[in-house]
Amino acid sequence: MSKRLYLSLAALLIAALACNLPGGAATPPPDSGPDAAFTIAAQTVEAELTRSALAQPTTPVPDVVATATFEPTATASLTPVLSPTPTPIPCNAVSFVQDVTIPDGSSIVTGGTFTKTWRLRNTGSCTWNSSYSLVFDRGEKMGGPDTQPLAGSVSPGATVDVSVSLTAPASAGNYRGYWRLRDGAGVLFGLSTGSFWVDIKAVNPTVTPTLPPAIAFVSLTPIASGSGTVYEPAAGQGIPSSILAGDTGSNHLARGYMSFDIAALAGKTITNATLDLSGCSVVRNPFSNLAGIWVGEVEFSLPLSQSAYNISGTGIQLLNAAPGSPISVTARVQTRVNASSPRFQIRLHPAGPSNGDSLADYISCGSPTLNITYQP
Repeated sequence: MSKRLYLSLAALLIAALACNLPGGAATPPPDSGPDAAFTIAAQTVEAELTRSALAQPTTPVPDVVATATFEPTATASLTPVLSPTPTPIPCNAVSFVQDVTIPDGSSIVTGGTFTKTWRLRNTGSCTWNSSYSLVFDRGEKMGGPDTQPLAGSVSPGATVDVSVSLTAPASAGNYRGYWRLRDGAGVLFGLSTGSFWVDIKAVNPTVTPTLPPAIAFVSLTPIASGSGTVYEPAAGQGIPSSILAGDTGSNHLARGYMSFDIAALAGKTITNATLDLSGCSVVRNPFSNLAGIWVGEVEFSLPLSQSAYNISGTGIQLLNAAPGSPISVTARVQTRVNASSPRFQIRLHPAGPSNGDSLADYISCGSPTLNITYQP
């Protein structure tokens, strides 16, 4: 409310009060009294207030709307925990455990036979039985079968050793053959990565040089008790230790004997044996005068006695001249060795009768040798 309005109201109020003081000339209306002036003044003030209010511009009062401000509340985010869905196990499944034989890269001689064995595990839900089989898939077959039944029963989770007989190729090189399993319905199955395999390296056989057998050599000389000369009985002579073959000045025949001790050669293999008579000397010409000198093999008991004169023997070689080259007796010595005979015995004798010229014709062997090579 303005200052002017208040002053006007105050003046009216004072005037009203003055009219009611004693000694005033005006006579109040019949309904006037002491309160009438106050009523009139109040009505005047009210009217002024109304006029003033109407004269004031109306300013709209905005509605005050209380707006609630909400702070965001953290809400826990709950992630549902899902139970994993079990993966179905197939009927037929297999896993590799180990190579029992022939690991990858094994060297096998070309053309050589071998047995490959895998250890496998049944990771399926079906039991393997005799209707299941090992089947060649691809690669190098190595002489294996097209199919081979499994032996026995293999439950899920159990292992089994599966073997197949193979042959390495004839040519050197690296080879691999792939194999699978097949059920009774003809369904093939293998590892999760495919077929299992056998992997080898075929190699040419190593040529081992054949060494000549060990050789031993022995040179034997006649033993005294089994060597000497036996004359025909009519000569009436003893048995000298010298070895002669021919006739005497009294036209009696003489036969020479020699024995070699071969007992130490028992069980041995004789590779060569020769009789060396190159040290023998010749008196006159027993070869033409007595039809030659026989070299033969005989058997007689020791000590040498007159009884040995007429024993039979086997001719080895007829000498028509003084011996030069050694005479081969390999087979004969081996025969005696095989028979476990302790001696090899030789006789020299004229091929014909005495020529009756009363002149001695003979061959004299003072140092014959039997030379033997053998495998010890």
